[in-house]
Amino acid sequence: MKQIKWNQKLSLKNNGELEIFFIGTGSAFARSLNQTNFLIVKGDTHIMVDFGMTGPRALSNVARLDVTDIEVILPTHSHADHVGGFEALALMNRYVGRRFMNKPKLVMVINEDYQRVLWTHTLQGGLEWNEKGVDSSEKLQFSNFFKAVRPKWKTHQPREIYELDMGEIHLELFRTKHIPEQAESWEASFISYGLFVDNKVFLSGDTQFDLDLITLYADRSEVMFHDVQFFPGAVHAPLQDLKKLPSQTKKKMYLTHYSDDWKKQDISDFAGWCEQGVKYVF
Repeated sequence: MKQIKWNQKLSLKNNGELEIFFIGTGSAFARSLNQTNFLIVKGDTHIMVDFGMTGPRALSNVARLDVTDIEVILPTHSHADHVGGFEALALMNRYVGRRFMNKPKLVMVINEDYQRVLWTHTLQGGLEWNEKGVDSSEKLQFSNFFKAVRPKWKTHQPREIYELDMGEIHLELFRTKHIPEQAESWEASFISYGLFVDNKVFLSGDTQFDLDLITLYADRSEVMFHDVQFFPGAVHAPLQDLKKLPSQTKKKMYLTHYSDDWKKQDISDFAGWCEQGVKYVF
C-alpha cells in the first residue's frame, strides 16, 4: 500500500488502482477533524461512502471537489455524521447538476430494507416538498432524487453480508453491532454496515468491539481501517479492547473515527492513524 499526502483536486478516475481517500477521520463530535467519510476510486468508478454534516465543506477543502462532482453514494447508517450531508447532495444534484450541468441522477448503493428506513426517517422531511411531485403525486419520492443499485444478499451467517460489483470495485457490505449500546449481537442492532473492498481492504464502519467480525476478515485483509474510542463501553470500539488483538492484526490496522484527544493516545502497536487528505493506494 502507498500513502500519498494529497493537496490538489482529487481525480474521480484513475488507471485501475484501488484508491481510498478520507475527506475526514474524526468522530461525530470532533472539532479539529472532519467526520469520517471517504471516497473509493478505481478506474472510471467512484463511490462516496457516507457524507456527514461536515461533508460538503470537507469535500471542498480536502478533496477540492464540488458537491455536484459526486455521482455514486453509499450510506452505511443513519447517524448525522454519516448521512447529514446527503440532503445537500440530493438537492444540488436535482436542481443544479441535472438542471444546468447535464449530470445523471445520483446513484445510491442501498438495499430495500435500509432504503425505507433512510428515506422515511431521515431524508423525506427535507426533500419531499421541494416541488410538486411527478406522476400526479403531491410529494417527491426517493426515486425522484436517487437511482437505487441493489447489492445482492450473500449470506446471513456468521452475519448478514451483501455483495456488489460497482464498475471495477467489488464490495462486501457486512452488518455491524453499533447501536444500541446494549445490543448483544449484530442481529439485535439497528441497521449499520461496514465494507470489505476488492477482497483486500476492511473498513469497519461504526461498530462496537466485535471480535467475531475482526476474526472473520483479519486473515483476508491486507489493510484494516477500524473505528476507535478512548473510553470503555458505549457504541464504538474502545482502544483498550483493540489493544488485546493479536499483534499481526494490529500491525495491519489503522485507527479512524477518533476524537480530538487522539494525540494523547499510545497506538505504537498499530499501523497508525488513518489520516484525512491522504490517498491510500493498493
